[in-house]
Amino acid sequence: MTNANLPATLTRRADAETCADPSSVMTLLGESDAAPGGFTAYRSRFAPGAPGAPAHFHTKATELFFVLGGSLRVLVGDQVTTLHEGDFLAVPPHTPHAFAAAPGTEADVLFVFTPGLGRFDYLRLLGRVMRAEADPKEIADSAERFDNHYVDSPAWRAALETPA
Repeated sequence: MTNANLPATLTRRADAETCADPSSVMTLLGESDAAPGGFTAYRSRFAPGAPGAPAHFHTKATELFFVLGGSLRVLVGDQVTTLHEGDFLAVPPHTPHAFAAAPGTEADVLFVFTPGLGRFDYLRLLGRVMRAEADPKEIADSAERFDNHYVDSPAWRAALETPA
């Protein structure tokens, strides 16, 4: 299958599925698992200082971040920086990264993964765990399926303990 054979994806705002938890709202915009053009795209709105994702990496996917508003603290490798409205970041496979709303600020971020690997199911699971409707062990058990591999990061732990 070539990219020319992939159907276009259109999601109207009124039709987009949302997953909410106490600290964020994720709007699931579109996904296609068809290789090589597969993707997952969603928007996350984080409350001020809300946690995002702990340190992890992907073996297959590149993760793209575009900050629509507010500020997002991110880890890339062992470096921590803050992205602001209009900033873009692409994290290649095998690169440890993490993110959270910067202390005292909210963040509105567009995330795109390529390939997508059916990540909407992962995001739904994450929402259920955050709402205490599912066991956190399910996230660890899904590492291979969703290409999310959690790692320890002393740099990220130190950043979380220190205000911006």
